[in-house]
Amino acid sequence: MSCERTLLFVMLACGAATAWGQSSANEPQIGYLYPAGGQAGTVIQITAGGQFLRGARDVYISGAGVRASVVEYIKPLRNLQKEQRELIQKRFKEVRDKRLAELNGTRRRRSVPAGTRSRQRSTARPQAENKSEAGAEEVTLPNHPLLRDLDSKSLRELAHVRSVLFFPRSKQQLNRQLAEMVLIEVTVDADAAPGDRELRLGTSAGLTAPVVFQVAQAPEVRELEPNDEQAYPDLPNLPTGTRQPQAQPLDLPVVLNGQIMPGDVDRFRFQARQGQRLVMQAHARGLIPYLADAVPGWFQATLALYDAAGGEVAFVDDYRFEPDPVLFYEIPRTGEYELEIRDSIYRGREDFVYRVSVSEQPFITRAFPLGGRVDTKAVTTVAGWNLSETQLPLETRRPGHCIRHTAYREGKQLSNAIPYAVDTLPECVETEANDTIEDAQQIELPKIVNGRIDKPGDIDVFRFEGRAGDKVVADVMARRLNSPLDSLVRVTDAAGAVLQWNDDHVFKDSYLHKDITGLVTHHADSYLTAQLPRDGTYYVHLADAQQHGGAAYSYRLRISAPQGDFALRLTPSSLYVRLGGIVPLQVHALRRDGFDGPIKVVLKDAPAGFALAGNLIPAGRDRICMTLTAPAKAPARPVALQLQGRAEIDGRTVIRPAMPAEDKMQAFLYRHLVPTQELLVAVQKAKWRAPPVELASDSPVRIPAGGSAEVRIKMRKSPTLQEMQLELREPPEGLGLSGVTVVPEGLAFRVSADAAAAAPGLADNLIVEAFREFTPKQREGKPAPQKRRYSMGVLPAIPIKIVPR
Repeated sequence: MSCERTLLFVMLACGAATAWGQSSANEPQIGYLYPAGGQAGTVIQITAGGQFLRGARDVYISGAGVRASVVEYIKPLRNLQKEQRELIQKRFKEVRDKRLAELNGTRRRRSVPAGTRSRQRSTARPQAENKSEAGAEEVTLPNHPLLRDLDSKSLRELAHVRSVLFFPRSKQQLNRQLAEMVLIEVTVDADAAPGDRELRLGTSAGLTAPVVFQVAQAPEVRELEPNDEQAYPDLPNLPTGTRQPQAQPLDLPVVLNGQIMPGDVDRFRFQARQGQRLVMQAHARGLIPYLADAVPGWFQATLALYDAAGGEVAFVDDYRFEPDPVLFYEIPRTGEYELEIRDSIYRGREDFVYRVSVSEQPFITRAFPLGGRVDTKAVTTVAGWNLSETQLPLETRRPGHCIRHTAYREGKQLSNAIPYAVDTLPECVETEANDTIEDAQQIELPKIVNGRIDKPGDIDVFRFEGRAGDKVVADVMARRLNSPLDSLVRVTDAAGAVLQWNDDHVFKDSYLHKDITGLVTHHADSYLTAQLPRDGTYYVHLADAQQHGGAAYSYRLRISAPQGDFALRLTPSSLYVRLGGIVPLQVHALRRDGFDGPIKVVLKDAPAGFALAGNLIPAGRDRICMTLTAPAKAPARPVALQLQGRAEIDGRTVIRPAMPAEDKMQAFLYRHLVPTQELLVAVQKAKWRAPPVELASDSPVRIPAGGSAEVRIKMRKSPTLQEMQLELREPPEGLGLSGVTVVPEGLAFRVSADAAAAAPGLADNLIVEAFREFTPKQREGKPAPQKRRYSMGVLPAIPIKIVPR
């Protein structure tokens, strides 16, 4: 038995009976999908690039109508051997000569047997193609998707393969995070709803975080390099007299797919008719929000449009405040046009993936109002491109999220989705002129005002009556609802004295300094709380901080007493745990209007066997780590769990969903919580399930400041308990663990609190990780091996509270 097999056997035999939870230093990660979507009613093959993807066996895609399966794992393509390069050149020449013969109308002997160009070979590994000297190993083509089915490729496709595989080494940025590939076959049903889905890979080591896969209705194409200077350049080095194969311009509508490499510029040619109102919408950052090891941290795409003479007729590098550009253009004359996409500073690598839709799709550029009152009939007036109607109904019925989305449908085409807010307070519409305190619009509190800064320099002023000691909140929702307004709000008294003012209000987690709005990096919405000094008349002034304005600069302004509320985010959004195992997850509380009370987190309609521990967010805390225990019987497929928070606020029970999210890093430093569609939990189908582990008491462990307290864990008796080591994982400052002993019901240990660092009143959860040490078998003639340690997982979250000694 090999050393590796012996080590694995020892770990299983000694530790499997008592190990729990998930623990993997090499968690699988998807860095990109290419292409990152497909047309409804098609079957396509895509590539998932990433790290630690060996053993990928399952593909999970959210929503109905899309199915996928793993075709093959492809290991990293290292430096090509000399013999492999020569073989690739030989095979290229054979296929190229055959294509040239076909162009010139001559007959040449086939280089491969009839029928080998069939698509049936497209997924097979490249076979041995050449033998060197007698007795030498066979030389084979590298296992790479681009080298599949070489014999069926056109001259332009061969040029593309050559350009990609032999990309200049001086420009390559080798990245282990993107080196591995998994080939995936995706089936998209004809009736699959268009929009974003989430794709995850399941491997023997765990479940990947989700990545975006888009379902589109238009036909799709993939770029063919080289296409830097023009979409379809003449192919180089063709023999004299050979007819140049002419590539036809693309028909619209179409979705363009590609990858930007360092210094790369991609071009596509299409045919357009006079009068067409085209919307060219890029998806780049929306596909991959943050690149952890890149500056500024995402792919910043730009779009440029050229006419048949090569003149640039339009350029855009964003869409208002969003990095992904949208180019609007009405075609002045029928002909051919070229669309160019690149990175704004000419960076690039494999995960600079893009999708650009080019069509006469409906596109909403503005809406008013930006929401409505719950359980009422609400309609918003929309404007934009290719809209034949201007009224769009809003769904306001309970239950539902405070921020919802809707879209405009024109026949089979669906517009971009726009967000809107649903609130419980009374609403009104702003009326002009209200630019000064003399003309201020009178309102009764509480009120949500639907308004618009309709021209540059406009100021909207609202008057209300207040009493001494009252607290008043002015909360602007504009940028969060896709309005370009960069609000500035002030509260003044009747004499014009400013009580409070605010420009940008940043909601951040007070512990990790995370941007909780995910993809938004400029927090342009304003928020303030003002305490009124006396009875009288007060004014709220709202303007654009940059003195901009227009029909799109809509807002919802809430003026009211504090309305305590909260929202929840939980990370990660993909969990992998063995039968009966325990896995930690972070829950972030985003508190509003001064609400500071406790929040209980519960599972909603979860399958039997799932349970939370440490599921109370203490008063005053914005973040806590709790644990999820998996059932003893594994579900057939990963389960989409739903969690919700419950709190008592001003005598009413408030229930809010916990939105799953991913903890993303931007530009080596900044971290963001990027919301995802669902929390997916995969339960490992192991031969042995983890034994039950539970706390001896459900009450928080009270630890005196400067002292210690005992914690008892109920678990099955086993000789391995004597060898178990326990450690606190990221504990609050000043807390330590010691004195692990075996007791009749399981294990006991003590948690101490340093009086100088852990102050009375601190409430939190402790996450305890268990380890075991083992000594590998000594091999003959080798030095005695050193002890090694492996993680057995975590215990249920342990609630604690620091009390005076």
